[in-house]
Amino acid sequence: MMSEVQVHTVARQMLEQHGFAAIAKAAEQAQACEGRGEADEAREWRHIADAMKIIRGPHQS
Repeated sequence: MMSEVQVHTVARQMLEQHGFAAIAKAAEQAQACEGRGEADEAREWRHIADAMKIIRGPHQS
């Protein structure tokens, strides 16, 4: 399991690389992991997506 610092580092890197589409990409990864029965990995991807939502702020869409 990733530490909180690692989650936020990955979230920032994904946002820099993919813009706000990164949130959708993380959600897709979570679904793919669930489809493979990888519940822990899916939970981490959702955590990363949540971190990206916090980083981007409440007033941006």
